Amino acid sequence: MKAVLKLEGLCCANCAAKIENEVQKIKGIDEASLSFMTQKLTIEAPEADLERVVEEATRIAKKIEDEVEVKRIK
Repeated sequence: MKAVLKLEGLCCANCAAKIENEVQKIKGIDEASLSFMTQKLTIEAPEADLERVVEEATRIAKKIEDEVEVKRIK
């Protein structure tokens, strides 16, 4: 299953790289990619794990970039 999160207010490509790297380490995740240009984080995980993975990814994004607003768009 796929989820797409919009990270509004992401300030720099370095933070985007850090977020992507940490999200890729989440247990149960199949794939994660973050585009700084579009500010979209795309996550793929098994359906049973998807909600937990999205919650963890949101926490990671806010920890690294506390001003970012995370909205699930898909």
